[in-house]
Amino acid sequence: MASAAEQMAANLSWGTLGKAPELRQRIFFTIGLLIVYRLGTYIPVPGIDADSLRTFMEQASAGLGGVLSMFTGGALSRMGIFALGIMPYISASIIIQLMTAMVPALEGLKKEGEQGRKKINQYTRYGTVLLATFQAYGLAVSLESGGLVTDPGWFFRAACVITLVGGTMFLMWLGEQITARGIGNGISLIIFVGIIAELPAALAQFFEQGRTGALSTPATLGVIVMLFATLAFVVFMERSLRKINIQYPRRQVGMKVYDGQNSHLPIKVNPSGVIPAIFASSLLLLPTTISTFSGSQTGPVMSIILAYFGPGQPLYLLFFAAMIVFFAYFYTLNVSFKVDDVADNLKNQNGFVPGIRPGKKTAEYLEYVVIRILVLGSGYLALVCLLPEIVRSNLSITAYFGGTSILIIVSVGMDTIQQIQSHMLAHQYEGLLERSQLRGKKRTKRPPSRR
Repeated sequence: MASAAEQMAANLSWGTLGKAPELRQRIFFTIGLLIVYRLGTYIPVPGIDADSLRTFMEQASAGLGGVLSMFTGGALSRMGIFALGIMPYISASIIIQLMTAMVPALEGLKKEGEQGRKKINQYTRYGTVLLATFQAYGLAVSLESGGLVTDPGWFFRAACVITLVGGTMFLMWLGEQITARGIGNGISLIIFVGIIAELPAALAQFFEQGRTGALSTPATLGVIVMLFATLAFVVFMERSLRKINIQYPRRQVGMKVYDGQNSHLPIKVNPSGVIPAIFASSLLLLPTTISTFSGSQTGPVMSIILAYFGPGQPLYLLFFAAMIVFFAYFYTLNVSFKVDDVADNLKNQNGFVPGIRPGKKTAEYLEYVVIRILVLGSGYLALVCLLPEIVRSNLSITAYFGGTSILIIVSVGMDTIQQIQSHMLAHQYEGLLERSQLRGKKRTKRPPSRR
């Protein structure tokens, strides 16, 4: 028999959105900030030769340039003020999280609660500034080497670095504001909106390739079938759960005795969501962002990196898969599903797994289960990201049809919708509580006594 919460969730409709003013304000706030982000992608960095840049990006759109442009929402192809995107912040987050697991001082900060978390966030911001400055300067020098600048020199380099670093820090602030006062994860939504906004142009380019004969009809149909199959597979896997049975013993509260209850602890097959794919892509794009614009002026080291770590190359695919598997385990066990915290919460609520002692034994059992679930979850992530990538590279189609973009669109979209439904469900609960309190007040009213 379904519980009251499940019955309310089943009866939930979008018509209740108009009755939840706080949720409506959150949605409008999120949409407003995302519009600001999209407008910023069209504001160019001063000193860029627009015609030369457009010609270059048309040639590089099927390779690494297309992948970089996808993660920046097209800002890189136009050299907008958000050309670096949010990737320096993601790279800094990766470095800080890895250092937290290895450096005892940072690990101690992590255990200090809210104050420690604020300190770690501060270090992440400092790291973002350093990485963004390094990448912005390298990008400015590469633009000069590629002949994409109207007036090269130190004035252009300084203006480019200040503009791009400021754009990245502003994007980081936008993401934090969306997470705190809007709906969904701000950083993921920024990448999501950038992909969605450029998707119509990518579709038009794809169908134009089929019309002109650059892609054969069987290849065009095969790509369309692959996209729909990948989409359905991602939706199925993202909704897959492993349920662990949880029992709560009989307890007495005051004069009332509550019977024991059976519940379950849901563990997703992919608890880390889209984060491993974004982290792995960020690491792959970090050393090659600078070398993309330098053209024939690329040094021997960067030439080797581009040759062996370009999209579709064997080393690129191998490294991509290894990083996805690593971050799937690392992020799940250290961030999204901490087995020690879950075991402590169950123990505090007097819940236990049948046959397993509360506390340390429960944590060990949960870790045993999660590690084995992640074999399937990380394999699914690697498969979804690699197979479309191989097809896309061999057919020289746009990067927006890669597995990473499909995974981001589906995962972020589903997560945002679930958060909206949670807010609407909470609003329904508040309405029911207010009604019950009003009814209780009406019942407690006593008629005037007769003399």
